[in-house]
Amino acid sequence: MSYTSNTCHAPRAISCTAPRTRFSLLSFVTQRLELLRQRRQLKTLDTRTLEDIGISRRDALHEAHRSIWDAPESWKD
Repeated sequence: MSYTSNTCHAPRAISCTAPRTRFSLLSFVTQRLELLRQRRQLKTLDTRTLEDIGISRRDALHEAHRSIWDAPESWKD
């Protein structure tokens, strides 16, 4: 007889969505912190590096000052 972890076969009714909800919250927070880190780093890039990636200093500063709640559309699934 073998037992596996993370199954929904419990003797009493336990919601199986709780771990997924926690993971989603953790994923959300992790993504926003990563976005904050990227925007802070973007602010520190020199003009030549910004030119290499095709972004003006003005656009970089504008992006760097956006809120972490203002995520790119591609993140909103």
